[in-house]
Amino acid sequence: MLQINVNNRDYKMDENLITVFTPTFNRAYVLRRLYASLVLQSNMKFEWLIVDDGSTDDTEMLVNDFKKNSIFSIRYFKYKNGGKHRAINKGVNLAKGFLFFIVDSDDQLTKDAIEKIYEWEKSIEKDEGFAGVSGNKGDIFGNLLGATFKGKYIDATNIERKENNILGDKSEVYYTDILKRFPFPEIEGETFMTEAIVWDRIAEAGYKIRWFNEIIYIVEQRSDGLIAQGNLRYANNPRGYALFVMQTDRIFRLTWREKLYSGYYYYDVVKSKVSLNQASKLLNRNTFIFVLFYIFQSCKIFIKRRIVA
Repeated sequence: MLQINVNNRDYKMDENLITVFTPTFNRAYVLRRLYASLVLQSNMKFEWLIVDDGSTDDTEMLVNDFKKNSIFSIRYFKYKNGGKHRAINKGVNLAKGFLFFIVDSDDQLTKDAIEKIYEWEKSIEKDEGFAGVSGNKGDIFGNLLGATFKGKYIDATNIERKENNILGDKSEVYYTDILKRFPFPEIEGETFMTEAIVWDRIAEAGYKIRWFNEIIYIVEQRSDGLIAQGNLRYANNPRGYALFVMQTDRIFRLTWREKLYSGYYYYDVVKSKVSLNQASKLLNRNTFIFVLFYIFQSCKIFIKRRIVA
């Protein structure tokens, strides 16, 4: 076992344990379904680690109720609200499992999810530069979400997904020690950071995922979920979003023309929060060119709409 120290506590990373990690905020009304799916797992070698991101509902009371008769370890920590990415950073440092599986509070797992993760992780050659494994996500009717490849599995980095037809949300399970090396950036005053910023950094470092073609994660999209909030979360966190845009430009080696468009789309999302001048600085772009292209593109779209009308 690997000994680690977090906030003056000693934790042992168990090489035979998966940490199912749930960040939650005022989700007591849906958390029971996730718990029920964990109780039904065919393999019980996991812990359930919950980081409460400042809930004001009955989450803590509900979790304490779960703990009374639980057949698996449940650990609960509550912090001041700071966003999902900060909760993940805390969870990674608190995890006892060698694998870290993020399962949102309003979602569920299939009965064999943990068992499948162990099976596929064991199939990896340990010296081949893998960051973890990932299955598919499905809806409550068992339909696949997104798209997938043909065959049982494929090895690819997160930034090679499109070319391999690995599209949409997937159920990534990362090695905990890898996540410790790639924490989420934390920007003062902002509470959202897309998970892709870390997944892409891990991929840029050369780490692959073994993507396997089985549904292990059930999603029920809700009107109060992060997905439903759309671009609003990016607009309210313009610096974090700018960091992601610049990183994407670099990793995918966008041309100068493509960067003009990425800047245009960035400002179109955050314009209620920052000025054109501020946006150009956040993206580290030439202000004159940035403003000129945005005005040109906006006029072009306006004229096109007028013609169509």
